[in-house]
Amino acid sequence: MTEDIHAEGLAILRTLTGRSDAEFHEGQWEAIDALVAQRRRALVVERTGWGKSAVYFIAALLRRHQGFGPALIVSPLLALMRDQIAAAERAGVRAATINSSNATEWGEVERRLNDNAVDVLLISPERLVNPSFRTKQLPYLIETVGLVVIDEAHCVSDWGHDFRPDYRRIRELLAALPQGTPVLATTATANSRVVADVEEQIATGQHDVLTVRGALARPSLRLGVLRLPQPWQRLAWLAEHLDDLPGSGIIYCLTVAGAHDTASMLARAGHKVLVYTGRTDDAERQAAEQGLKDNQVKALVATSALGMGFDKPDLGFVVHIGAPSSPVAYYQQVGRAGRATPNADVLLMPGAEDPYIWQYFATSSMPTPDIVHKVLAALSGSSPLSIPALESRVDIRRSHLELLLKVLAVDGAVERTNGGWTLTGEQWRYDTVRYERVAAARLHEQQAMLRYEELTTCRMQFLTDALDDPNSAPCGRCDVCAGVWYPTTISAKSEQAAQHELDRVGVPIEVRSRWPSGLDRLGILDAGAPVSGTIAIADQFTEGRSVARLTDLGWGIRLRDLLRVDRDGKPVDAELPPDVARACYAVLHDWDWETRPAAVVWIPSRSRPHLIESLARSIGQAGRLDVLGALDLTPNAHVTRRSSNSAFRVRDVWGQFHVPQKMTEQIRKLNGPVLLVDDYVDTRWTITVAARLLRRAGAAAVMPFTLASQS
Repeated sequence: MTEDIHAEGLAILRTLTGRSDAEFHEGQWEAIDALVAQRRRALVVERTGWGKSAVYFIAALLRRHQGFGPALIVSPLLALMRDQIAAAERAGVRAATINSSNATEWGEVERRLNDNAVDVLLISPERLVNPSFRTKQLPYLIETVGLVVIDEAHCVSDWGHDFRPDYRRIRELLAALPQGTPVLATTATANSRVVADVEEQIATGQHDVLTVRGALARPSLRLGVLRLPQPWQRLAWLAEHLDDLPGSGIIYCLTVAGAHDTASMLARAGHKVLVYTGRTDDAERQAAEQGLKDNQVKALVATSALGMGFDKPDLGFVVHIGAPSSPVAYYQQVGRAGRATPNADVLLMPGAEDPYIWQYFATSSMPTPDIVHKVLAALSGSSPLSIPALESRVDIRRSHLELLLKVLAVDGAVERTNGGWTLTGEQWRYDTVRYERVAAARLHEQQAMLRYEELTTCRMQFLTDALDDPNSAPCGRCDVCAGVWYPTTISAKSEQAAQHELDRVGVPIEVRSRWPSGLDRLGILDAGAPVSGTIAIADQFTEGRSVARLTDLGWGIRLRDLLRVDRDGKPVDAELPPDVARACYAVLHDWDWETRPAAVVWIPSRSRPHLIESLARSIGQAGRLDVLGALDLTPNAHVTRRSSNSAFRVRDVWGQFHVPQKMTEQIRKLNGPVLLVDDYVDTRWTITVAARLLRRAGAAAVMPFTLASQS
């Protein structure tokens, strides 16, 4: 029997690879046999390019030939799903997907499932918390599924480098499967702690788990670290040497702004590159992926949004402008290269700003007990609440609120219904110990990444050691083992061009056109009437400008230093430095306004009064504008704080300021707009509320200007 299954599986493998002489890699058949013949649960930890997808496609078809239903594959990214479907079709596997980007096709997919015309169904983990999917499709799938696959299974674990709350729902799915339903979990990036956690979760307390673990080193990769102190030097190196790198590849950046800065500079230097970030729409992402696969572009300049599962076997290089926050995450990203080529180049160019960016992302993803209990209290009523309704009750950003609700749903404290979110009645306790351990693990990973940058021993061995690979050994190829393989010089011309590119200043401040919902619940009224809906055109500001984003590769670094806090957490307040003043003048000079501003007003500040006043007066003097002074703080107004979401930010600034009578008289005599100055802009609600006051005082237009933008 096993021999027959092996022969059938080998035939499928040869169809999948298009090679009549293909044989199973070590461990592949062991995993397939465990799933198909023994109906076991298995975890496969193998490097990218080893053939994990072949294991589950072959097992899925073999189970189908035995008369079982389709395989259900839980996959974290749309790019990964697209590649998996293409690979399935090459193997003669009938594949379909249900995800957020193909809602118009769901009816057809359901029909195909009912007709038994699907061999593999791919879903995102978010589907497991979708009320409609859970009530309509999931029960049927649980009863009929022939195999369950958890791809990128490190996402299941708190300790994984890319933990996803929705993945924790998988444990419930596995516990509900009929006895004897095989389960496969796969990943290329799991250390021993993650492996043990995933094993425990897919066992669901009653199943023996077979773990197949191979060597993780990638012999094709040539690793290196090039330390260049200034951001423009890193971009200059890329502009000058990008064409020297083999084939086409990926340039990773830590932030969306960094990706756009890098792509813009490379495009101006004549390189064909495209941007790929979490803000790139799906159609553009698909076009970018295909452009790279077809070698129509030299590189995609990407954030971590282009990560797990992107399949281009001949990817020639991966370059990082800024380091990921852990060696495991770094290994996962560089593992995209050299999967079917004998050589591929991997270069890291770390930046001094990296730890600042790591800290920002780390703290933004950790909910506090106070916020959690406020969310639970807000949901204690009898009716479900939508996300916007919750935002008007709890001060938390929408992205963080959505993440927190996913965590609470997995923990069983809340559930999503068609009417919104509601409590389940289950007791919930904030797991302080768990969050502290995760935070400590993240810090340890960051420190390890800094050690990687300074290594005097093999770089590949360091990465595989971080993954607890028992086969870890020196690679003989990296810049430590074999010497520096990359150019280390930059021409003065390239450096000057890059510095000029990063010296560009001017980021639009977009207009707020609608009030956030729920302001009436927070006591925000206008002459006794609710404040809601569209902001009247006559109350709006016109598009403004910031010098730069705080995350920008160029001026972002300088502005972060200017707007820093001291050791006691107090904002540093000083006069406007001359170099920043010149940058402000450049923004104003290049601003394509319809009507030149006639006067300058600033928002009063308790934290940086000297900086903001000197900024406004400097602009007024340079532009020969009337300096009208600061808005007045309303007597006895509560001290504002930087609230997290829109509704609470409006609450904090509403009624904070008023226009002095003398300023009102001056405004009415002006022949032009008012330039409204502040230190930085985040939610844009402070300038929206202040501009509304100035417009109602008679300003023909209000044009915001800030040193920095948070996004």
